[in-house]
Amino acid sequence: MLTEGLSHTSSLVVTQDKTALSAGSGDMEVLATPMMMALMENAAMLAVADELPEGSTTVGGHIESSHIKPSKLGAEVSATATLTKVEGKKLTFHIVARMGDSIIGEGTHLRFVVNREKFMASL
Repeated sequence: MLTEGLSHTSSLVVTQDKTALSAGSGDMEVLATPMMMALMENAAMLAVADELPEGSTTVGGHIESSHIKPSKLGAEVSATATLTKVEGKKLTFHIVARMGDSIIGEGTHLRFVVNREKFMASL
């Protein structure tokens, strides 16, 4: 059952393929903002995955986040997503990315519950 408070933390290590230089979002070897946001989305997806009806998944609809501190190669970064609102199939999450004890990004993420087969058939 989808209830407010469901939460999950996902982690990554900053490797060359996750840098702004590699992602094309910048020209330095620091964690790319798109990679941080993908980690946030992953945490939100996994926060509710076990509570979804059979055959369902979630898809991202909107994400808004700051990215206020850089993370160098080799740094471990985590993102925690907490479900804050359930409105039918619309799910709202508070998302926070951290490097150690420091917050490096924070925002909100919107996901929608969809039937996997119907969603793919509609493409």
